[in-house]
Amino acid sequence: MKTTNYKLQILGVVLLAISPALAQVAAHDPTPVKPLVAANAAPTATPAASPGVAPLMQVKNKPVVRINGTELTDRDLLREMFAIFPYAKQHNGFPKAEEEKIRQGALRMIEFEELVYQEAVRRGMTVPPAKLAKAESDFRKQFPDQETFDAYLKIEMKGSQQVMRRQIRRSLLVDEFLKAEVQDKSKVTLAEARAYYEKNPAPFRYPENFSIQTISIMPPDKASDEAMKAARKKAEEALSQAKATKTYQDFGLLAEKYSEDDFHVNMGDHKVVDRDKLPPEIVKAAQAMQVGQVSDLIQLGSFYTFFRLNAHTQPGKLTFEQVKDRLRQNMEKEKNERLRAGLDKKLRQTAKVQEL
Repeated sequence: MKTTNYKLQILGVVLLAISPALAQVAAHDPTPVKPLVAANAAPTATPAASPGVAPLMQVKNKPVVRINGTELTDRDLLREMFAIFPYAKQHNGFPKAEEEKIRQGALRMIEFEELVYQEAVRRGMTVPPAKLAKAESDFRKQFPDQETFDAYLKIEMKGSQQVMRRQIRRSLLVDEFLKAEVQDKSKVTLAEARAYYEKNPAPFRYPENFSIQTISIMPPDKASDEAMKAARKKAEEALSQAKATKTYQDFGLLAEKYSEDDFHVNMGDHKVVDRDKLPPEIVKAAQAMQVGQVSDLIQLGSFYTFFRLNAHTQPGKLTFEQVKDRLRQNMEKEKNERLRAGLDKKLRQTAKVQEL
């Protein structure tokens, strides 16, 4: 879950990462504290975007949405787009295929945060002076020196520490509200996780599977009888050497030398493969083998193959102890997303949101 605290924490990174061409843009009060421009930047030409990348939009401090009379600008929008896709600086823009999705996601997020902030104010929530002072102190520590901080203050905060303090207070209020209404309510107890585990056994079952390395000799399609004989001879020679191997690595080096299938570049390793994804001939042979053994030669269609069995796992079910931590995390994430979506919907019902 992305929060405004996250935005405060990444300040030092983003501050030096965004296009210098945007350094003349003025700050805007409702914006979460997250700088858009390099603190020591001077106006320059915007670099050309990489192929397949939409150039960065030109920020004009133009309103993009009005929420109960409060305007958020294209500057706010671009900040959030950078938060979603931080590699935009590296590519001088956003991927063309994803730009609109990123833009819409960013717009929805800045709207949500403004709605949350306004609701926090409406409820009379406050930030204790000591907490605000500590947040301001922590925020300033992110800057490498006073000069960088002063430049940031001038460019992003209209040269006013009061404006900066309001932004920090806003971020803290948003965080506190979301903690109370989403984060705290997303907690899943061990008993709840166990109840889900017992009621939904299917996701925790696993099928019979095998871990194998292969060496395959693959003659061309419609190969002549002579070519097939030559392929079989080559496969038998490789198999003879493979039978003498003792380790995963020894077999793998042979695979890299002899094998003609796609796995030869990875020491012939197929990793873990479910039973139903393997040819029946492989499954039948593997079920009769011990781990570490090499199979006999197997013809599959027009090619020859053999394999080393590295592991054989019978079908079963993960225990609750094995899955409890991951299960709780997944359940909490799903609950968090559901609560955020519900909160967004509820706040919009009583708000006037005008996208401009």
